Amino acid sequence: MWSKNWKRRLAGALAVSLAAAVALTGCGPKNKGEATKVRIGEVTRSIFYAPQYAAITKGFFKEEGLDIELTTTPGGDKTMTALLSGGIDVALVGSETSIYVSQQGSGDPVINFSQLTQTDGTFLVSRKPIQGKFDWNQLKGTTFLGQRKGGMPQMAGEFTLKKYGINPQKDLNLIQNVDFANIPTAFASGTGEYVQLFEPQATMIEKQGKGYVIASFGVESGKLPYTVFMAKKSFMDKNSGTIQKFANAVQKAQNWVQKSSVEEIADAIAPYFEDTDKEVIRTVVKRYKDQGTFATDGIVDEQEWNNLQNVMEAAGELKQRADFKALVNNQFAEKAKQNVK
Repeated sequence: MWSKNWKRRLAGALAVSLAAAVALTGCGPKNKGEATKVRIGEVTRSIFYAPQYAAITKGFFKEEGLDIELTTTPGGDKTMTALLSGGIDVALVGSETSIYVSQQGSGDPVINFSQLTQTDGTFLVSRKPIQGKFDWNQLKGTTFLGQRKGGMPQMAGEFTLKKYGINPQKDLNLIQNVDFANIPTAFASGTGEYVQLFEPQATMIEKQGKGYVIASFGVESGKLPYTVFMAKKSFMDKNSGTIQKFANAVQKAQNWVQKSSVEEIADAIAPYFEDTDKEVIRTVVKRYKDQGTFATDGIVDEQEWNNLQNVMEAAGELKQRADFKALVNNQFAEKAKQNVK
């Protein structure tokens, strides 16, 4: 489960959230014709979120009269704390965080309203090239450098391993005590025979000749509401017009990403990855585009929501099943899909 420190931060943030809800005045513009400011907190900076960056650089948010302030709040705990305490208006984070908040007893639930990615974004990387066809059973008895316990990457990873009859705790030497940001460095320096990595780190490790991408956890774990824009219910109730404009902009970006080439998408998001080689950006965009990672609309599908909870249950991270209708509001995404062409 998430750390005790996270639980303490969450409890404090929930208290602040209740006070903030009473004083909430909305985020509308002060003057007619003025853009409405919306503060987004993304859980990490990743090419995985390409449609979000395209929505900004291609002017889709601006067309809807929104002025976006984007900040990166590393980790689901920090992102959720920022949302609950009023530091941001909208969070881009895994749907499991809204379930964790709900199970802590929040009186102002966090609502998923526009989905951005629909598969896990991690890949299995081997230190040595695989001879012949890869078999997941080759992992048995090896040292596996995994993701943080309680997060979706780790849960999707374990779900996949169990699908192939591998018990992560018994069949592997499983390492989960390395911070997210340090996992690529740890693997590159010699830790583990296999590692579960996000992009662009997986591609960069491959280009450096220090590993080989051999499988996709996104393909193996199936479709999930993996990364979703969400906001507190009180904020959405006060700012429904803004939420609709936000959903419209996201849908415009999703339409654009679907019809655009890898090169065009890479060019659009490159300003957010100035330290990443352009060829790496193109490789990662193609990999995600080819496997259908980017959602084609913002609607959170109930079947995908149930698959998410299956993954969480398999990892032992779900106290009880969360009500789809209580934590998901698709009306904005459905209207955007219908009206945005």
